[in-house]
Amino acid sequence: MFMGEYQHSIDDKGRLTIPAKFREALGDVFVVTRGLDNCLFVYPMPEWQALEQKLKALPMMKSDARAFARFFFSGATECELDKQGRVNLPNTLCEYAKLTKDCVVLGVSNRVEIWSKELWSSYFAQSEESFNEIAEKLVDFQF
Repeated sequence: MFMGEYQHSIDDKGRLTIPAKFREALGDVFVVTRGLDNCLFVYPMPEWQALEQKLKALPMMKSDARAFARFFFSGATECELDKQGRVNLPNTLCEYAKLTKDCVVLGVSNRVEIWSKELWSSYFAQSEESFNEIAEKLVDFQF
């Protein structure tokens, strides 16, 4: 399970250090793809394969299902860490997530998210204001 928030920077060669706590759980090869809210989603291979099976089950006769599958799979790339625990992120994914220098790496249960520091700060501020309202909408969920 992934959890926590970590501040990291992309170096001049486009490499981002992955927090040491996440490295073993990600495994030797993992998948990075476009996420929701302009961040990147990072999945260990077993989680990616499980998600892939769920997405294959979407009704491809529906345009929304086709659009989502295209968005999600077309950005996906297999990655691995170098000896220093860094990942080289593809330019297309960096552009999508507006990653330039300062990043926030989040553990979110079964995945890791990579955010630009600026976008994360903005998203967090907006979400923090409505956290109680969101919790009330999830009334059936027990903490």
